[in-house]
Amino acid sequence: MSDKLVQVEHLQQYFPAGGFGKNKKYIQAVDDVSFYINKGETLGLVGESGCGKTTTGRSLLRLYEPTGGKIIYDNDVIFDKDNKIAVDMLPYRRKMQIVFQDPYASLDPRMTVGDIVGEAIDIHKLAASKQDRQDRIIEMLNRVGLNSEHANRYPHEFSGGQRQRVGIARALAVNPEFIVCDEPISALDVSIQAQVVNMFEDLQENLGLTYLFIAHDLSVVKHISNRIGVMYLGKMVELADSYELISNSLHPYTKSLISAIPIADPKVARASKRIVLEGDVPSPLNPPSGCRFRTRCPYADECCAQKQPEWKEVSKGHYVACHHLDKVN
Repeated sequence: MSDKLVQVEHLQQYFPAGGFGKNKKYIQAVDDVSFYINKGETLGLVGESGCGKTTTGRSLLRLYEPTGGKIIYDNDVIFDKDNKIAVDMLPYRRKMQIVFQDPYASLDPRMTVGDIVGEAIDIHKLAASKQDRQDRIIEMLNRVGLNSEHANRYPHEFSGGQRQRVGIARALAVNPEFIVCDEPISALDVSIQAQVVNMFEDLQENLGLTYLFIAHDLSVVKHISNRIGVMYLGKMVELADSYELISNSLHPYTKSLISAIPIADPKVARASKRIVLEGDVPSPLNPPSGCRFRTRCPYADECCAQKQPEWKEVSKGHYVACHHLDKVN
């Protein structure tokens, strides 16, 4: 049996954006992304806004039906475009859950917190009786630091941090194995962020969970992740162990992201050099030819415009897509 819980091969997600026939346009949100996540590990996924992180997470759960590629969950192929395989997701919804980014938009304002958490228990028929259902709901709320009194309240009566805890309790209600955490702390105050990250770590330890942790704050991701993948404009550009990626990044985009992590020591901060990228991110509607990062890369040349860099393993577990690794490092 494989240690890999989730495998994604050549995942593609294009959204139609107007036009007809040959002139039909597509937003290339995710293009040829491959990775795997081992059981019990956290894979961090970082990149600037609009790079396709959230779309990757949602396509993986088939909340968006992928345009192409293959998704394998626990050795079962749940989606394969080439072989026209797309299994019914209801049994897998129990095993695969998501915590959404915005705790204000992802909870139904007309439902009590008890009903929000209990809805998944009802759908999957996990409770033997009304009392069993109630006990499960209270147990989930206790797990995330809320109590039984909160079950009868509505989402608008809670702060952002508490709402995100409700969202996490909802995801945990069906005893999942794998959770996509879609920027779960970006809408929260900094003081609350640390509490929620620590809670994720405790839950992983106690319940043996596997996470895909999506964020654009590298300092948080390096704290919680075993491995980190870096995305740029729909493509994965680098993937390595957390420590390896931070201390020995190879791709120029990753180096720029890491240079932007704030350093608490003023002397060290003054000595460290920010790598500032020129220009703006191109549109995913019409991405650059060849390497997508070339329009902002100081090392780009004609070769970068002609062909896409190959996604290759340069050392054990360290993957990168760049034509000029010798120049960059």
